[in-house]
Amino acid sequence: MAHWYAFNGDADGLCALQQLRLGAPHSRRDPLVTGVKRDIELLQRVPATAGDSVTVLDISLDANRARLDAMLARNVSITWYDHHQAGEIPSDPRLSAHIDFASDVCTSALVDRHLGGAHRRWAATAAFGDSMPGLGRNLSTSAGLSDGDTDAIERLGVALNYNAYGECIADLHFDPALLAAEMLPFADPLEFIADSPSFAKLWSGYQADMAQARSLKPYRSKPGALVTLLPDTAWARRAIGVLANDLMHAHAECAIAILSPRSAGGYTASVRVPALATIGASDFCRQFPTGGGRRGAAGVNVLPAEEIDAFVARFEASFAR
Repeated sequence: MAHWYAFNGDADGLCALQQLRLGAPHSRRDPLVTGVKRDIELLQRVPATAGDSVTVLDISLDANRARLDAMLARNVSITWYDHHQAGEIPSDPRLSAHIDFASDVCTSALVDRHLGGAHRRWAATAAFGDSMPGLGRNLSTSAGLSDGDTDAIERLGVALNYNAYGECIADLHFDPALLAAEMLPFADPLEFIADSPSFAKLWSGYQADMAQARSLKPYRSKPGALVTLLPDTAWARRAIGVLANDLMHAHAECAIAILSPRSAGGYTASVRVPALATIGASDFCRQFPTGGGRRGAAGVNVLPAEEIDAFVARFEASFAR
């Protein structure tokens, strides 16, 4: 019998995986299935057969429903941790679902809850990376971190999350599976920061990319709705998520949409909306065939170029004041 981990390649997926593997040393050689942040239909790449088990971290159940149903029918046991909208969760004894899509929780926090805080510093790192600074500071405080150390793991969370943005693995500084292997020996994220050369590369790459991204001018700007169009470059594809979060914090009462060209044609869209918006980011993005996410942060994986004007018009109609 084999066990598989399928996890989102961003900070939340990586840190959830890290907590579980630190708590189960025997599982450290289990195969990993991951990808860029938008690569969420991961179950189709897991070759589990009858009697095998799979742990799924930080990817949408709804986006993997057909494959999940097929696995359960083949007698594969699945444990699922996630904080995205899931739709109806199957009632099956072979599925253990830890799913909570409250706005103040991330997948690593759910794993932390399950493990009783055994590796909470990694959960705090994930919360910062997932743009939940309040949750990150609460977890940091309960984990006994000083203000300086909290700032350090916030930088790590941001860098890990930033690394997952890109159209393909070649766009990234690190393959998330290799980054997971690099993180594994470190029980404490502060030790990873101090002793791993990967962190320095992640942080310097992040700073260089964001310096370029922050110099861009908006494509469209109205009260309540801001749209930015990125150039067709690897650095821009890496920067899209962090730039969206930056703009969200700088324009707290605005909905933000970042459009990035795809090499195969069309665009991806990353959307952030204020907490008090009447329409959630996921509700808006799910109007498009490849859209989904959470209430505050969502995206569209493939937006045809000829639909850009219609997307912007619908975005402004939904959020502009």
